[in-house]
Amino acid sequence: MRARAHSLHGRHDRWKAAFFGLAATALVGGVAWALLGSSFLVVRSVRTTGSAVPRARVLGAAGIRPGTPLIRIDTGAVARRVERIRQVQEARVTRSWPDAIVIWTKQRTAVFAVPAQHGYRLMDSYGVILGQAAVAPAGLVVLSTPARPAGTLRSDPAVLAAGSVVRTLPRWLRQRVARARAPGPADVILILRDGTSVAWGGPGRAAQKAAELAILLRTGARSYDVSDPGTAVTGSSGSQASHQSLGRARPPRAG
Repeated sequence: MRARAHSLHGRHDRWKAAFFGLAATALVGGVAWALLGSSFLVVRSVRTTGSAVPRARVLGAAGIRPGTPLIRIDTGAVARRVERIRQVQEARVTRSWPDAIVIWTKQRTAVFAVPAQHGYRLMDSYGVILGQAAVAPAGLVVLSTPARPAGTLRSDPAVLAAGSVVRTLPRWLRQRVARARAPGPADVILILRDGTSVAWGGPGRAAQKAAELAILLRTGARSYDVSDPGTAVTGSSGSQASHQSLGRARPPRAG
């Protein structure tokens, strides 16, 4: 009797294990079918958000076909295609279950007006040309660099350095900058609205340079060199340059 009961118990365990194995297989198969084969979890809409880049351009670059299973959408590849649009600085693509794709874009904005043969090229801080204008628009920094073809500005070290410098300026100082020169990546020069010249140097140590300049501007000099933080140089027309060691400073009010 004991042997028979043991046999029945073992058979029951085998049937129980087989049942749960089949159930798990069916569950996995059902999930796979829902994700890949059914008509429920497929792309029915694509939403665009984040910027004013035309929706039609974003959708055209994304190349997402309605009816494609959401799980098969390569969100990284879609984002890279959208970022090929000149006006797009950054794109992020996410799935919105059960049936939508969301494409977020950050639009490039013009920061520089670069003198050209006929007016100015409007350029963002990464060297991407966004358009042209007959005169430099208000609020943009007029950037002078060694003569370069427009197509090479995006990879020019001096242009990229100037862009990085302007991006990291505190607001009070950015509002005062009218022009900039970039002979080289470590030789960025800022010209303020009142004509004051600031030798900024390379993009590094921006916070320290801005703090030093905040003190120097109170001296009323016509030129400053903060390219070497800690030891600043001031100068004015008809006078010798002076060297000053500076401590912490509060930024002056934007004028």
